[in-house]
Amino acid sequence: MRDRFRDLEGPMAIRKKDVVLMATVSSFEGLAHPTRSELRQFAELFTPLFQASSEEARRQAVAALSQCIVIPQAVALFIGNQPISVAAPFLTASQAISDDTLIMIARTQGTAHIRAIVSRDNLSPKVIDALVALRQATARPAPAELPATETAAPIAAAVPVIEEPAVDPDFAERLANEEAMRQKIRGLASHLGRKDDDRLGLRTISDIQEALLVRFARSREASHFASTLADTLSASRWLAERIMLDLSGQQLATTLMSLGMGFLDAVFVLEKLYPHLAEPQHSVTRAWMVLDALDAEECHERVEAWRRADSYTYMPEREGQAEPAVAERKVSPVRELKTVGRR
Repeated sequence: MRDRFRDLEGPMAIRKKDVVLMATVSSFEGLAHPTRSELRQFAELFTPLFQASSEEARRQAVAALSQCIVIPQAVALFIGNQPISVAAPFLTASQAISDDTLIMIARTQGTAHIRAIVSRDNLSPKVIDALVALRQATARPAPAELPATETAAPIAAAVPVIEEPAVDPDFAERLANEEAMRQKIRGLASHLGRKDDDRLGLRTISDIQEALLVRFARSREASHFASTLADTLSASRWLAERIMLDLSGQQLATTLMSLGMGFLDAVFVLEKLYPHLAEPQHSVTRAWMVLDALDAEECHERVEAWRRADSYTYMPEREGQAEPAVAERKVSPVRELKTVGRR
């Protein structure tokens, strides 16, 4: 009778560890922007809990983590090295795996893991090059100049004989087609997956202009801020004022994102000019949330559309006639921003 009760202890203990594993993963999912210490604590807790849990709990935990935007790379490498039945959804869908981690998993694991990586939607050129190199390394035929003499006999005796497939007459043509396809995929990936620091061909704010915007935002000099913003956009002051008059801060956030302003500096500017964006929300400010939700490519297109419309409507030849109206509008952003500051 005592042995039967002993048998019941095992599944119950495993079940408890499954619950602890899922609770740990769920609490980590609830962190919108985990800190370094939280990432380190999760990495220390996850591995032993994962190894002590059941197969079903492991799959559920991996499926949940594949939806997280940020996870420790040590955890990503650990999950990627699991059997493909567990690691497949993570390798296919997770956006938190770095390129170096994907390349390491592809080099150390088997074909099934490589196929899962290839099925990802957004492969970077770096990963594509590594995968192509791996394929060429595995498909490379043995050197033809190796003589079949007595020197090869000990090697043949020590190494299992692997029959080489017959040389396809169209092998060279197939290699050329694969190379052309590889170049095409690299071109598409580099076009669609522009890096954030790649500003080639885009209007970019200079260091001096960025420092001036931060200074004028700190002192709440809206008039000087509008002048500097207009100079940065190479547009009229009227467009800069219209952007600033959007009291939600969305248009100014879009403009700063398009110009390539530093993220923390852009958050500071929005919080100073629009105090309601400095309110905390999910462990960060509302300005942080506004900027984090923006897409860089959409910001570029929207700001360029504003500039084109401004070039059509703003006529320098009539600048002398429009000066009084512009002078009247100069007061409005300052008054609006000071009103928001009092609130």
